[in-house]
Amino acid sequence: MPSFDKTRLNRIGDWMQSYVDSRRLAGASVLIAQGGDEVYYHNCGLRDLSRGLPFERDTVARIYSMTKPVTSVALMMLAERGLFHLDAPVSDFIPAFKDMQCLLQGASAIDQVTPCATPTLHQLLTHTSGLSYPFNPGVLGAEMAERDIIFRANQGTLAEMCDRTAALPLAFAPGARWEYSVSIDILGRVIEVVSGKTLEQFFIDEIFDPLGMNETRFSVPAPARDRFAACYTPQAGDAFSVGKVETGADTLRQIDGSEVSPFLSASMQSGGGGLVGTIDDYLKFTEMMRTDGAGLIGPKTLSFMMRNHLGGDIASMGPSSFAEQPMEGMGFGLGGAVLLDAGRARAPGNVGDFSWGGMASTFFWIDPVADLSVIFFTQLIPSSAYPARPQLKALVHGALT
Repeated sequence: MPSFDKTRLNRIGDWMQSYVDSRRLAGASVLIAQGGDEVYYHNCGLRDLSRGLPFERDTVARIYSMTKPVTSVALMMLAERGLFHLDAPVSDFIPAFKDMQCLLQGASAIDQVTPCATPTLHQLLTHTSGLSYPFNPGVLGAEMAERDIIFRANQGTLAEMCDRTAALPLAFAPGARWEYSVSIDILGRVIEVVSGKTLEQFFIDEIFDPLGMNETRFSVPAPARDRFAACYTPQAGDAFSVGKVETGADTLRQIDGSEVSPFLSASMQSGGGGLVGTIDDYLKFTEMMRTDGAGLIGPKTLSFMMRNHLGGDIASMGPSSFAEQPMEGMGFGLGGAVLLDAGRARAPGNVGDFSWGGMASTFFWIDPVADLSVIFFTQLIPSSAYPARPQLKALVHGALT
């Protein structure tokens, strides 16, 4: 197992401080464990600029799409109990997805459709289902934006939003290409149907309580409310626009507060992006995935999840959509990206690295070669605003000897 040069490792703190000093980030923290032992931690800046509160180790943050690996693990826990198989159509669990249609190739309107197959659970897990996100380019993304289908914390119930999603056509026939989507939110509802529990209760019973993730929930736990971070954007317009960032006069414009936020009392349990939690809680989850599953899920199932399930890299699977990781040189497993070629991904790493991030710029990766779990917390939307993720990978790998 490679070791770390401590002097080089300490460059991470200087790099983080430069982001804070230049008002690109309000605050941030980084936690690195190797072989199960903590080798580095640093925090800097503020979790709430208006209140002058520091970004600390126990700060509670919105992890957005870092919820997706948790939901994917939960689904595979049920799969390895023999309760369904991954080729099952999602309509077996959510009847609204029967008799699906998809957009015709080159469609310019939402009603230009043709009948198609219903997506399978595996296609939902791998973002090859034909579903989309409102911020993706194309006819379906625009229609989702018009109908406000995004699974936000204050958007009603998971069951209702799944039915609203099913009423729209797919962007393409399932399996035809890769497109980042609300697929994992739909799987959250499948977990509810199969388990007979709410998604949060299943998470608590089967993952959070066994791992001691006591401050990871869909709503900020009451005892942790005074440690909840505000969220910011550098964008002049819509913070959730993921194209070229158009920086406004205030590079840290608050868009969600620490005292007033839908995450303080969420109605929606979004398996695709709804969790809040602490950096230490998430380390417990990544370490479970990095090792043997902690008795929660079989190690062979985890190995199956963390291999590439696409025919090539994400970029080979069709037109570009937004993704929380590079599309070139990266495959996709069940719940996260899998590094296939560090050169094509243009960031250091070992083949088999498993990673994903969240819309508020949080990020993690698991390196099975160097036995690493690395977690980065901050609160800035969109995650595409700055190249913090490849920079952090370069810093960490530059410190390995």
